[in-house]
Amino acid sequence: MDRLTAMQVFVEVANSGSFSATAEKLEMSRAMVTRYVGEMERWLDARLLQRTTRSVTLTDAGENCLRRSQQMLALMENVEEETSGHDGELRGQLRITCSVSFAYAQIAAAVVDFLKLYPQLKIDLNASEGTLNLVEARIDLAIRISAAPDPLLIGRKLAPCASVLVASPAYLAANGRPTIPADLQTHRCLSYANFCKSVWKLSRGEEQAQVSLTNYFSANEATALLRATLAGGGVALQPTYLANPHLNDGSLQALLPDWTLPEMTVYALYPSRKHLSPAVRALLDFLAERFSTVPW
Repeated sequence: MDRLTAMQVFVEVANSGSFSATAEKLEMSRAMVTRYVGEMERWLDARLLQRTTRSVTLTDAGENCLRRSQQMLALMENVEEETSGHDGELRGQLRITCSVSFAYAQIAAAVVDFLKLYPQLKIDLNASEGTLNLVEARIDLAIRISAAPDPLLIGRKLAPCASVLVASPAYLAANGRPTIPADLQTHRCLSYANFCKSVWKLSRGEEQAQVSLTNYFSANEATALLRATLAGGGVALQPTYLANPHLNDGSLQALLPDWTLPEMTVYALYPSRKHLSPAVRALLDFLAERFSTVPW
């Protein structure tokens, strides 16, 4: 059996903790996944995984094998990119990650346009709200919205990310429109678990206001809050990249327009400048140009 493929299968099982999930992701049978892992263990003469009916965990030998396998697979990808690009075409696979809401609103369409320019490339997008270890997950590029990105990663600013307070016309008709920040205390507020969950800070010139929220409904994903807001659930703080289409068609209305909310930044993050592949550089430049005039 192909040992490189066996390493790829082993790494995926180690990351997912599931033979079945690996089989589905790699589009092979569960039996074939088991055979590849068995081949790795026979090749190294060591047990790499502890298997129970409920979980799959790494042995000490498996931890060492995972680290080396990730290094070898990354090296293989670099060699493929460096040796197959003599005709000017970028080849290989890029793994990127971003939040679910930003994938929905911006990155999915951006990836399609990027791949039209480089049709020999493949992109695997991990849309996730969780924090990933980019090295362990073999992520080439993370698109994150933050005020202070991880200092251990290299960051390139792509665009500002503003937020706006919104509610549906039906909610406002039933509950009235807040005219000053203090009015929000009497409204049903929907909060984002990862940003300003308990307190909304607003400013107008030198004037500052702070609203403590009663967590009537919170969620860790912005599009879920968007749907709740559209359904008349209350007042929500939404990024403009999600809210603007609904503000334009009237399904949402902006509140307290004279007041501003803390601004975040869209960053492209990657582990190291060293050995940055041509494909990653091309994607970085493409996103920087695309978002240089913020489309939202």
